[in-house]
Amino acid sequence: MPTFDAYDGTRLAYHLRGTGEPLVVLPGGPMRASAYLGDLGGLATRRQLVLLDLRGTGDSAPPADPGTYRCDRLVDDVEALREHLGLERMDVLAHSAGGSLALLHALRHPGRVSRLALITAIPWALGMPATPGQRLAAALLRKGEPWFQDAFPAFEAWLAGEGDYDAAFAPFFYGRWDTAAQDHRRAEDEQSNDEAAAVYGSEGAYDPPATRAALAALDIPVLVHAAELDGGPRPELARGVADIAPNAEFHVQPAAGHYPWLDDPARFAARVGDFLDG
Repeated sequence: MPTFDAYDGTRLAYHLRGTGEPLVVLPGGPMRASAYLGDLGGLATRRQLVLLDLRGTGDSAPPADPGTYRCDRLVDDVEALREHLGLERMDVLAHSAGGSLALLHALRHPGRVSRLALITAIPWALGMPATPGQRLAAALLRKGEPWFQDAFPAFEAWLAGEGDYDAAFAPFFYGRWDTAAQDHRRAEDEQSNDEAAAVYGSEGAYDPPATRAALAALDIPVLVHAAELDGGPRPELARGVADIAPNAEFHVQPAAGHYPWLDDPARFAARVGDFLDG
């Protein structure tokens, strides 16, 4: 398992999967170990995935200062990884909450990113959160599912602030609630750093007006890959990122949830791989 030292001496780990041109991969969660990404539906057959464990997750050490879990401060870790890999420019793929980190890195170091793929990424850094109404609208698309009646009341209560997060509504985050999805969900608690997640988007992490302005001037290819059944973000929210970036492609994967590489691996890997290949 390769490691490198961040700017403050924190030892960070990354994992290599596949062969080919490197693709730096930033996980979501926020602050979930990169193991949940697997081989991204077989994308590792086209690119060498460089899966970063953010500080305090997976095989990376926790920092001395918990304040460095904040998204904008993690940008320096991403840049340190690029330097460690010896890449003049790099392609970056980011999932979910990792999308905000990838955007902040690309905008702070615009000459260091060649292509950027944002996968079901809520654009928090742009001041565009997923609303309860959007999440409920996506949930109601699942009314025909056998688990819906048991899961929906708990999900509705959570969104209204009247209940805690409940594993019962995990199916809403997956396009197919099959064995693979259930195994994926069971690993989540062990892979997540809740303390770090609470800091990730805390006060000062984002400056939406400045980020929007910088994104509008970022002339690199950007893929905004949304999923038809995802509530965070809904496709229309994800499209807002593509509307700002001047050289963006927008794609909605049918019948997919928040982890689209699990729902249709071949389709996901083909679409993202073709974008990365230009």
